[in-house]
Amino acid sequence: MARKKQSQAIDELVQSIQFVIENRCSQSVEDQLILNEALTNLHSLKFKKGKTNKEIRRIASETIELVLKYFIEDNVYGSDNVNNPDTL
Repeated sequence: MARKKQSQAIDELVQSIQFVIENRCSQSVEDQLILNEALTNLHSLKFKKGKTNKEIRRIASETIELVLKYFIEDNVYGSDNVNNPDTL
């Protein structure tokens, strides 16, 4: 991915995560830690100097895992209790 396009994609993801952090009222401490770790990873990607493509892919994968963890755990056991069998 071209450097400029990569930087724009990272910026958009950072803005999206920050929006969730600022506008979601029912976040646990663990949720906040997960999202903050994802932001830290993205900020480190923004300045890729000295990083190999393999390192960039690893950091991107870790970040995706964190974001998925946030949304999956939130949907299964979060305040919505959408998929929690105990609330059905």
